[in-house]
Amino acid sequence: MKAIRGATTIETDTADEIRNAIQELLSAIVKKNHLTEDNIICILFSNTSDIRSFYPAKAAREAGFSRCALYSSLEPEMDGALKKCLRVLVLAESECAEHVYLRRAANLRKDLKRFAIALDGPSGSGKSTVARLLAKSYNILYLDTGAMYRACALKAIRENIKNYTEDSIAPLMEKLDLQIKYADGTQHTILDGDDVSDAIRRPEVSMAASSISALRCVREKMVEMQRRIAQEQSCVLDGRDIGSYVLPNAAFKFFITATSEVRAKRRYLELKSKGFDVDFDSLLAEIELRDKNDSTRAFSPLKMAEDAILIDTSEKTIEEVVRVIEKKIQEKV
Repeated sequence: MKAIRGATTIETDTADEIRNAIQELLSAIVKKNHLTEDNIICILFSNTSDIRSFYPAKAAREAGFSRCALYSSLEPEMDGALKKCLRVLVLAESECAEHVYLRRAANLRKDLKRFAIALDGPSGSGKSTVARLLAKSYNILYLDTGAMYRACALKAIRENIKNYTEDSIAPLMEKLDLQIKYADGTQHTILDGDDVSDAIRRPEVSMAASSISALRCVREKMVEMQRRIAQEQSCVLDGRDIGSYVLPNAAFKFFITATSEVRAKRRYLELKSKGFDVDFDSLLAEIELRDKNDSTRAFSPLKMAEDAILIDTSEKTIEEVVRVIEKKIQEKV
């Protein structure tokens, strides 16, 4: 069972305005959450004390919501509260809970407006895992930017390009046919009409992606796509320059980090669990070298945005990190 929240406002306290506002609000909730009469268990209304001419529950009944339980209550008077506001809580058997705030009530939930969460940080800090959990928590898109760079690398491999330079790759970017699609909550990477979501995970593609992603022509092309996607819907993006370069106006920015020793240990345990014979000191050296390369590269380096919130995950679990970020986001809205 899901609890779906909503609210709206009226301009004058009349029965007709209340009827229209309630019908509009409930219709939007039903449509957005794909509900039917059988899905809805009960609907609870509350309204501010300056609304007295008509019961919201009666308006819902007249609007056709006749098979579920309906309740109305009057809210206590509060200084600074939104005037002439109608609130609703719909309890329903549903897979999702898409809340709906209309008219002046939209200002009550700024977090439900289109927004972006930018997560930056060095390799192994846990930002990708955190990004996926945040996207699930807020029911928004997780844009796997790494997959986009991997697709560019796969294209170069298929074109038999051996040396990755601006001169060799720039023509490739001009004719690149890359699409990011979403199905069943999963990102699919489409290259030249083919779903390459699995192919881009091959080791040789990963190696090529590390080199090709540093090229200016590649990054400019991918950043253009990432910005367009972020303009169309709320999303979480993780990388090394999301908050400082890709989405400088993102509503929420975080820099996720951990000591190089902790990140090397995480990688060590991950690889050992998969049966790989690895050396901790070698992994630590690789991570420190990658940090140096990412931080000092000429174009779009690893950088903490000035308005980002720093979160050290060295002594935190992933769940603790997610809770910290959610709390910070709630404080801002």
